[in-house]
Amino acid sequence: MKKGLVFIALGSNLETPISQIQRAFNELGQLPGTQLIKHSSLYRSAPVGRLDQPDFINAVAQIKTDLAPLDLLSALLAIEHKQGRVRELLNAPRTLDLDILLYDALQCNDAGLIIPHPRMIHRAFVLQPLIEIAPDCQIPGYGPIAPLLAACKDQELLKIN
Repeated sequence: MKKGLVFIALGSNLETPISQIQRAFNELGQLPGTQLIKHSSLYRSAPVGRLDQPDFINAVAQIKTDLAPLDLLSALLAIEHKQGRVRELLNAPRTLDLDILLYDALQCNDAGLIIPHPRMIHRAFVLQPLIEIAPDCQIPGYGPIAPLLAACKDQELLKIN
């Protein structure tokens, strides 16, 4: 099977978020049939939706994997759980959040998995790290990243490394 080229968003705002993201980068590279190609810098962003919580640390990783999309999703959920993720409320604080943004040029809307990630085009904390590591990336159904990021210019984002 041909390895899929995948971009994954990482976010954390609990229990030393920078360490949570760095551990997640390592975990991604340890998945079966998977290679961590590169990852973005880390960025600090304000919470979205539920505002009464700490700021987030965000990044994007690029991997190549033999895992099918749903198998990759299961593996990502296992990493989240291993790092203490508890899913109680929507947009609640979390130790780790891992989202599949893009998987090759795949477009799917299965139960539990939508690719491209449906909210990525509205979030500077996803688009800025993505454009950093893949400036020519095209989002299926939306096109190049730069105009999408420009539309998010009112969202504050601070590069921290």
